[in-house]
Amino acid sequence: MPHTDWKKDLKPLYSPPKGKFTFVDVPPLNFLMLDGHGDPNVAPEYTQAVEALYSLAYTIKFARKAQGVEFPAGPLEGLWWVADPTQFTMADKSTWDWTAMILQPDAVTPEVVEAARAEAIRKKGLPALEQVRFETYHEGPSVQTLYLGAYADEGPTIAALHRYAEEQGYALHGKHHEIYLGDPRRSAPEKLKTIIRQPARKV
Repeated sequence: MPHTDWKKDLKPLYSPPKGKFTFVDVPPLNFLMLDGHGDPNVAPEYTQAVEALYSLAYTIKFARKAQGVEFPAGPLEGLWWVADPTQFTMADKSTWDWTAMILQPDAVTPEVVEAARAEAIRKKGLPALEQVRFETYHEGPSVQTLYLGAYADEGPTIAALHRYAEEQGYALHGKHHEIYLGDPRRSAPEKLKTIIRQPARKV
């Protein structure tokens, strides 16, 4: 599935209907990724990771634009998990492991990433830039929904999505995935848009 514009080329994955649960088969996609641990609301590590990802993503975007290739920057995304999946709760985020990531189009290659990394380090000097990796992530069959509201209030929607998948004969596996279409710095919590996705296999 070649893509340049994630809003158009990957619309089923990034524009699900609000309030409905839908099944999608996510193909292999390329991301800038950075791993960490702990509550994203208080862990400096998470803030530094997000800052590094955006810095590198926009350096890549503008470098490719100068070469005649234009595309919109992808949204911030996150994979979230704990060592024991039965203990994954919204209440205790201090135990979470995470991967923060930003989607990259097919026009971005490892060579483009490394050139942009050197440029971003020269201009920004962010230590976390060295830790960002460029990697293909294949999520496969998943169930997802578009959630509207504060991040802290996602719990009931996540539980309902899990129940729906299991009722349809699917077994949950893999990592909890969120795609942040809203900007918490500019939008009220109740207006934030988040895609909540969970890999699931047909039993």
